[in-house]
Amino acid sequence: MPEDSPIIVWIRRDLRLSDHAALSEAAGTGRPVVPVFILDEVVEKTGAAAKFRFGLGIGAFQERMEGIGSRLILRRGKALEVLRALVEETGAGAVWWQRAYDPEAQGRDREVKAALKEDGVDARSFAGHVLFEPWTVETGAGGFYKVFTPFWKAVRGRAVTEPLPTVTELKAPDAWPESDKLDDWKMGAAMRRGASVVAGHALVGEEAARGRLGAFMSHGIAEYGDRRNLAGEDGTSGMSEPLTYGEISPATCWHAGMRARDDGKRGAETWLKELAWREFAYHLLHHTPRLATGNWREDWDGFPWREDAGSEAVTAWKQGRTGVPFVDAAMREMYVTGRMHNRARMIVASYLTKHLLTHWKIGMDWFADCLTDWDPASNALGWQWTAGSGPDAAPYFRIFNPETQAEKFDLDAVYRRRWIAEAYANPTKTALSYFDAVPQSWGLEPDADYPDAPIVALDEGRKLALAAYENRDF
Repeated sequence: MPEDSPIIVWIRRDLRLSDHAALSEAAGTGRPVVPVFILDEVVEKTGAAAKFRFGLGIGAFQERMEGIGSRLILRRGKALEVLRALVEETGAGAVWWQRAYDPEAQGRDREVKAALKEDGVDARSFAGHVLFEPWTVETGAGGFYKVFTPFWKAVRGRAVTEPLPTVTELKAPDAWPESDKLDDWKMGAAMRRGASVVAGHALVGEEAARGRLGAFMSHGIAEYGDRRNLAGEDGTSGMSEPLTYGEISPATCWHAGMRARDDGKRGAETWLKELAWREFAYHLLHHTPRLATGNWREDWDGFPWREDAGSEAVTAWKQGRTGVPFVDAAMREMYVTGRMHNRARMIVASYLTKHLLTHWKIGMDWFADCLTDWDPASNALGWQWTAGSGPDAAPYFRIFNPETQAEKFDLDAVYRRRWIAEAYANPTKTALSYFDAVPQSWGLEPDADYPDAPIVALDEGRKLALAAYENRDF
């Protein structure tokens, strides 16, 4: 290939111009750059809410590209076939991208890299959406970390490269290849009527992400340690959504947190620890891919989970009608906003896996379909951590009580009133939005009666869970 041949930059979960290693490197060569996003075999499998949100992010990134005089080419099909076609059409001598770390994406990428190299194309991958490449963090014995606390101690003082400058110019090719139209992809189709509701709560695009981070650093991080668990308050950073789509890099977040820590903002250390928890999820997923598909602790394979995803109890859980207000409020928040407060995630996961003794994979899959900030590693780790089958140093028989959790983290019922219409007089607009967001087939209306009792009483559910644990030899 000629030395001045175009470089194709394959955009994936990195919808930004700042701190983008592949784009920065390509821009620095002075060669023409053809950015492309492919709706490929991996992206096609994304759950309804995440695919919808991905579409919003792609649209915003297209505008960012046009703002610097470039374009984002859209193509649909098997990744390798699309890239080979683009190489042929553009005369590109290189295809570069930033790495992914979930097993399915890694399998795709290995196939693409090997095939393109065989074709004589410079196929190159760069560090992706983590702070530390998973294989570079090792125990003293040379293995990988299986418990978070020692992992945190290993990385908390480790150097993180400063974010790369924002790309402000990309040389255009002599002729742009044809591009699909984003609207034709209908990435929000599976959301049906819920799309318009969730869209009103989405934080979309690189500029919005950086604005949110700046506001949190100025006004939220100092009290983060005290407020992050209070479900009714805006005490979290809100960065899970833009991190999911790479609209901001983890390094940008990390360095902002470090500056806040150096400035004496006492919540900064706790927030940095949460970023490290995300790293830990990818660390484990890389070293033990079964985290996403089966019990991380293999001795849990014989545990008698209930696996009927359509049972009456699971249906009530999915619909936010268990009769346990904290659980139901959390599920309804997810349908309206596409997100769920982190404390609430632990409560709904515990209720499903312990009070209802239902397999964590049912909950994990449901979240994958309903969350706009769905992340393959964090979702899997969160569910297994709560269920007891994951890498948690605490006893597996820890069972969250939603009532005592509500007393502690939603004392004035602000969160529950915000999301449950039937249980309170003068329901809020957000609570009523739930009925506009959920599937019509559920047949739910705001004038329906709220369940007068939990589908499984909290004491009864706890006893059943403990009995199941006692009858199992761990």
